[in-house]
Amino acid sequence: MKRIFSLTLITLTTALFSVAALAGNGAPSGAHYNLNLIGVDKDKTANMNGNRGHRIFVKLWGKTKILLSEGDFEVLDANGTDSDGAKFQLPAADADCDGWSDYSVFVRALGGPGGGAFMTTCLVDEAGEELCSSESVTLSRGKGKSSFSNVSKELLTVVYDIDDDGDLDRTPLFGDDAYGYLWDYDNHGLRLAQLRFYDEATFLNEEDYDYNCTE
Repeated sequence: MKRIFSLTLITLTTALFSVAALAGNGAPSGAHYNLNLIGVDKDKTANMNGNRGHRIFVKLWGKTKILLSEGDFEVLDANGTDSDGAKFQLPAADADCDGWSDYSVFVRALGGPGGGAFMTTCLVDEAGEELCSSESVTLSRGKGKSSFSNVSKELLTVVYDIDDDGDLDRTPLFGDDAYGYLWDYDNHGLRLAQLRFYDEATFLNEEDYDYNCTE
């Protein structure tokens, strides 16, 4: 089953999109928003607030927090190596709360062979405690061609027992106003992770968890 969403639903402008994906690389063909996570050896010192490029600098080794807010796709703070972390803005994952994403995310590991990273979506409660998903993305850069994988469920939702009833709940990004949202990027020497956001739907709750979402 395939559902088509107009670009206006997620307010993506032509200027923000790059050319169609190459055939055979694992990603869909068509317009997309591109975001590069660049691993660097030394922390950046420049203020990168309002830096609207399509890249975020992350620690080459160790964890980087990428704080997420709702809106059009945009890098709000490209420096993820300082104590404040990076900031990235993106639309709600499932504005209709129907279990289908309003767009999809694909990722691949690039750069020289070697290195890997783990990327996990987390909720942040009122006390500032991070409640991280039981699902995460594993990236590894081997030799040869690198292909994209659909990681919409892992990066656009959090799987966690929110109501403490013993059953896991899936919450899409910005589906519960009681929480903040972030990506926890745990890097082990990966130089470049490339994310692409496409105007395609992905079913988010194949595991049939309780779906925690409010329109």
